[in-house]
Amino acid sequence: MKRRDFIKNTSLTGLGFAVGNTLVNCNEDIAEAQKTQNHKAVRDLYGIPLVVATWHVENATAKAMAVLQAGGSALDAVEQGCRVEEANTKGQTVGKGGLPDRDGNVTLDASIMDKDGNCGSVVYLQNITHAVSVARKVMEDTPHVMLAGEGAKQFALSKGFKPENLLTEASKKAWEQWKVKAKYKPIINIENHDTIGMLAIDKNGDISGACTTSGLAYKMGGRVGDSPIIGSGLFIDNDIGGCVATGLGEEVVKTVGSFLVVELMRQGKTPQQACEEAIHRIVNKPNSNYKNFQVGYVAVNKKGETGCYAIHQYFSITKYQTGKNEQIQSEFYNRT
Repeated sequence: MKRRDFIKNTSLTGLGFAVGNTLVNCNEDIAEAQKTQNHKAVRDLYGIPLVVATWHVENATAKAMAVLQAGGSALDAVEQGCRVEEANTKGQTVGKGGLPDRDGNVTLDASIMDKDGNCGSVVYLQNITHAVSVARKVMEDTPHVMLAGEGAKQFALSKGFKPENLLTEASKKAWEQWKVKAKYKPIINIENHDTIGMLAIDKNGDISGACTTSGLAYKMGGRVGDSPIIGSGLFIDNDIGGCVATGLGEEVVKTVGSFLVVELMRQGKTPQQACEEAIHRIVNKPNSNYKNFQVGYVAVNKKGETGCYAIHQYFSITKYQTGKNEQIQSEFYNRT
């Protein structure tokens, strides 16, 4: 072959490779763009990102959604959302300003769980407002899942959390009024007990959850409910969905309620059906005293479908989805 023809042929071959590579790269770019577009369409169809929480907590869900819309993770969202209520001294069931135990001590329980199944919790924590953030530190910075009491407090202080008196004047006054006639034993339905449990799905479709509470008002010293117990007050399975619970924690613990709801969703039930079945497990137990206590569940699945159900009327949730931050009254079991 003549040198001139060889150069000509090699140039054309190189051009072919270049054109071919360009076409391949172009096709890959188109495929990636289509993938991104399809992912957005799926998110839009399912109403993702979303936040859902127990009770009337629009400020908390708004904060969590702001985190998601800024590109934050579901884990960041539930932590920041719960912190809003922990700092709300007008709410006497979570964080600073929470109603104390029978000895006048405000003690906090909290848990958090991420998309990978990692979790952390604190129980019987005193003098630290943001228990949910301490729980996250337990999850991320220790080999443990749960820290309790003085150990949890010392860990929080080592991480830079500032100690403060959590018993506000309003809560102290309520406690002093309660002591006038109170008997030192658990009496169902005289205690004020709400919890903020929050679930979020971020733009990647990943799910996280958190729970935080000051527990039963005027409880016996050292009492711990369901909120910091992974599987009871909170459970996340990123392939399936998540659930949080509120109400009388002892009854939630007895049925491992949040884990049960997620497992029911794994079997094909919708979040609503799963919450209803979990409540039925409580009320249908032999000799159940369900007419004298409240339990409520909130659940979300991977599609962004939500559900909630309670034993009695007046349980509500707050849901922020597709631009609407709204309170929703839950359906309930006991109609008598």
